[in-house]
Amino acid sequence: MSEVVGQVREWWAEHPMTYGDVHGRSAELPGTPAFFADLDARFLEWNRPLHGERPFERIFPYDRHRGGRVLEVGCGMGTMAACWARQGARVSAVDLNPVAVAQTQRRFELLGLEGDVRQADARRLPFDDGTFDYVWSWGVLHHSPDLSQSLRELLRVTRPGGGYGVMVYHRRSLLHWYMTRYVEGFLHMEGRFLSDVELASRYGDAAREEGNPHTWPVTRSELRALLSAGGASVDIRVLGTDLDSVLRLMLPGLGDLLPVRLKKPWARRFGWSLWAHGHRR
Repeated sequence: MSEVVGQVREWWAEHPMTYGDVHGRSAELPGTPAFFADLDARFLEWNRPLHGERPFERIFPYDRHRGGRVLEVGCGMGTMAACWARQGARVSAVDLNPVAVAQTQRRFELLGLEGDVRQADARRLPFDDGTFDYVWSWGVLHHSPDLSQSLRELLRVTRPGGGYGVMVYHRRSLLHWYMTRYVEGFLHMEGRFLSDVELASRYGDAAREEGNPHTWPVTRSELRALLSAGGASVDIRVLGTDLDSVLRLMLPGLGDLLPVRLKKPWARRFGWSLWAHGHRR
């Protein structure tokens, strides 16, 4: 397992999440204000339904934790960590790869924000039990080869009664069923040569770069069981911001014509992202 973790760390250091068509690519020089503005514009647009007057305020309890200690597990380029810091939280953030840590530190420096940003493995977080009032992870832990241990750690460092939020990919989604299992696994016959995890790793994220070392989407019941075993209350929403792009491929010429009222029920059941949130008991 340690070998896979090393591969994950190295791959994401070489292909950092810039939210472009190709991982790690940007028209702007990394570490500059233009670089952060460019990637934030794409990331925020992808998640537009989750915003109100503030980014992600429909899922993040900013006001409840103003002045409190919060932690992001897998900070990437620091977009979400900066959102919390702007709302007055005392932010800590960790990431497995050093490029993400350096870029998030640079972002905070440019914005004049305070935060403790360090390199760490989600399976062994360098914090005492119950350190944080709120802990979250967005689009990261499905890349962990030991998801159960990573979730236990996330809950361990959350104080009793504190909140958490976790977004991971959804195995029962249209994107996984159609794009990965049907198109690549069946039509292109990749399923003859690749295991389910290998297929998801190759096509579930960064397909243009022939995939990444490990990606394994989960089901709602699996995620609920893992979080409940860690001593947490659990509420799970399916987020379907990907559905428009999938329907364009499934129904060429028709996907964009479907009214929103018809797409919403599908998005709420078969979207690509699961958002689990609750409190540590």
